[in-house]
Amino acid sequence: MNFDKFMELVYSMFMFARAYEPLDAHLQPNRVLVIYGPRRVGKTTLLQGYLKQTELKYKLDSGDNIRTQQILSSQDFNQILPYIEGYELLAIDEAQNIPNVGMGLKIIVDQVPGISVVVTGSSSFELAGQVGEPLTGRKRTLTLYPLAQSELLSTYNKFELREHLPDFLVFGAYPEVLQASTRQERIEVLAEIANAYLLKDILAFDRVKKSRTLLDLLKLLAFQVGNEVSLAELATQVGVDVKTIQRYLDLLEKAFVILRLGGFSRNLRQEVTNKSKYYFLDNGIRNAVIAQFNTLDQRNDIGALWENFMVMERLKYRAYAPLYANIYFWRTYGQQEIDLVEERDGKLFGYEFKWSLTKAVTPPKNWISAYPEAEFKVVHPDDYLEFVMLG
Repeated sequence: MNFDKFMELVYSMFMFARAYEPLDAHLQPNRVLVIYGPRRVGKTTLLQGYLKQTELKYKLDSGDNIRTQQILSSQDFNQILPYIEGYELLAIDEAQNIPNVGMGLKIIVDQVPGISVVVTGSSSFELAGQVGEPLTGRKRTLTLYPLAQSELLSTYNKFELREHLPDFLVFGAYPEVLQASTRQERIEVLAEIANAYLLKDILAFDRVKKSRTLLDLLKLLAFQVGNEVSLAELATQVGVDVKTIQRYLDLLEKAFVILRLGGFSRNLRQEVTNKSKYYFLDNGIRNAVIAQFNTLDQRNDIGALWENFMVMERLKYRAYAPLYANIYFWRTYGQQEIDLVEERDGKLFGYEFKWSLTKAVTPPKNWISAYPEAEFKVVHPDDYLEFVMLG
């Protein structure tokens, strides 16, 4: 079956089980369930799917509703309590658009016995700032990403996932991309996401005015996936100062566009710790930023695509399992390196990502001598599903 036929099948039976389903397992009375994530990854679909099957009497609202904004930002009991009277569940989509939404939700969960609340938000730096302190001890947070390989397994078997791995490396796993029935449509969907949604939350900030600067920065990062990044070089190439680059990188990470990995070190002077690596949360977005959708046999960046894909799939795995870990890369000034290091439960786990294995890969000598108890594993296309699958 060629890929276009495969995607037509996806389009006709596009019902993937998301990692957090059913939401009942995460909802608690008098607590707020916050669902974060990039735009267009299916947060609204996840919420609406739950509401269709719940037996609770619910109220669904949107943070785009001006009247809702007025009520929930008022901190006025006489407005807020009548608004929710008689309901067992309040669901608000795009809650980050409501000023001081955290205070309004706090009033609801504190004053209405047994009420459950679930809200979605596309931008962590907006919503987290509003719900963090007011809802301390009153909320649970879930982060939803583009579709994970383990979620795709709800519809396709492992053979099919491996068979179409090259296409996931190029087009990523946004739900709308998987719904698209042709290659051209996938490209158009990714271009729309990248141009219309990717920077929307960041550009809403008063201090960020130039979308062109952000896009130029993203293009530079796209060409440096898997490599250490010099902030000074980025600043020079983009034409802004280093502090601005640092601020933009922080915003891009908080807006679910990129992920930063710092260098790991405990005791070796030759270990690199003063630089970072940056990965895109989705391969399709990375390729859309630089407008490169060539097949793998026409590319010279397969290693970077594979590394980005594996770092992100492992991120999804840790989020959904859940598996709590600090994550780093490891490299010495002598060029010995490991792509991903997880520090969890007091132990170290090193992972090297190889698209093709032309020879046996052994742990770096300095890694073995410095961390003799650490584990080391090479992850390649033949066995990658074991590395990213739940269960």
